[in-house]
Amino acid sequence: MEKIDVLILGAGAAGLMCAIEAGKRNRKVLVLDHANKAGKKILMSGGGRCNFTNYHIDPANYISYNKHFCKSALTRYTQWDFIELVKKHHIPFHEKTLGQLFCDNKSKDILNLLLAECMQNTVEIRLNTIINQLEKIHDHHFKVKTTRGDFHAEALVIASGGLSIPTMGASPFGYKVAEQFGIKVWPTRAGLVPFTLQPEDKNRLGTLSGIAIDSIVANKHKKFHENFLFTHRGLSGPAILQISSYWQAGEEIIINLLPTINLFEYLKKVKIQHPHKIIHSILNELLPKRVIETLLPEQITYKKLSDTSYDDFKKIAEKMQNFTIKPNGTEGYRTAEVTIGGVDCAAISSKTMEVLAVPGLYFIGEVLDVTGWLGGFNFQWAWSSGWAAGQFV
Repeated sequence: MEKIDVLILGAGAAGLMCAIEAGKRNRKVLVLDHANKAGKKILMSGGGRCNFTNYHIDPANYISYNKHFCKSALTRYTQWDFIELVKKHHIPFHEKTLGQLFCDNKSKDILNLLLAECMQNTVEIRLNTIINQLEKIHDHHFKVKTTRGDFHAEALVIASGGLSIPTMGASPFGYKVAEQFGIKVWPTRAGLVPFTLQPEDKNRLGTLSGIAIDSIVANKHKKFHENFLFTHRGLSGPAILQISSYWQAGEEIIINLLPTINLFEYLKKVKIQHPHKIIHSILNELLPKRVIETLLPEQITYKKLSDTSYDDFKKIAEKMQNFTIKPNGTEGYRTAEVTIGGVDCAAISSKTMEVLAVPGLYFIGEVLDVTGWLGGFNFQWAWSSGWAAGQFV
């Protein structure tokens, strides 16, 4: 049986970060993963450019049953700390929008950074390894049986991620480990995920596929001002992905297609200035033609402003600025960027990421019940939680 100081299960963002920090403390660190490549989700993230953090990290950007849990790690290892690491490795990056930071080149730059730091700190990574059994012998002593041998570890770190994107190897492994040790796991669901539509809405809106619009998308819990996108399956785009994390089945969402103006007042003003203009031509200056034709009846849009009542203006404004739709569901884990829910943070030390009742057992990253917004927040949670555990394992 091979003896290891720190055994980390999962070679993703959080696991590699923890390994680096533990390695800096001269701990003997081994990272195991069932995949054939480390950091697969890092490679495909951000459209291949890895949205690795955000300038505006704040605990308010995270969803958890224990909303204060993430504060400690996020304030001790910040976005500025990770940015310094990126600069140290001379990786060019840029801000895309709303503080979101992307690599100028490829996501592989971030993975290479992590692997280089692992190598520098004598961290060993073994891939294509399946965990068959793990057990606690006593405090700070764990036995792990795998397809590539058996291991004895003083610290066991679960960094196995959530259920999102199963084609990347996502599995419920981490939740099963938690349950094995009597730790509560909150129900999970797909987050940051596109919506599917009811059949009648899909038929009606199908012609709008490919159209993106700057909008405010809201429900009774939250609202987001970003682009949203009509797709051939339903609704997507940043605003939709954001609101999906706050959406429950059966709820409606409200979309303001013209968030920067008061459409009712705008139509009243234009009516005074250009009474003979056709409503369709006025709206076409603000929104794509296909959207107007799909959402509004012809008997209104082809009237002159002079022939249109203020009541009709209100109806037009209501349709365009309170476009209400009830999604049929989401596309699920297949395309979800994150998993909402997971290992109960009440069972974990927010300082060390150690299980309070099981000394030597740690959970980090997405497997925990901490889910960030779109825009680099989930990567920052991986860096921060991995770093925090790495100081103590």
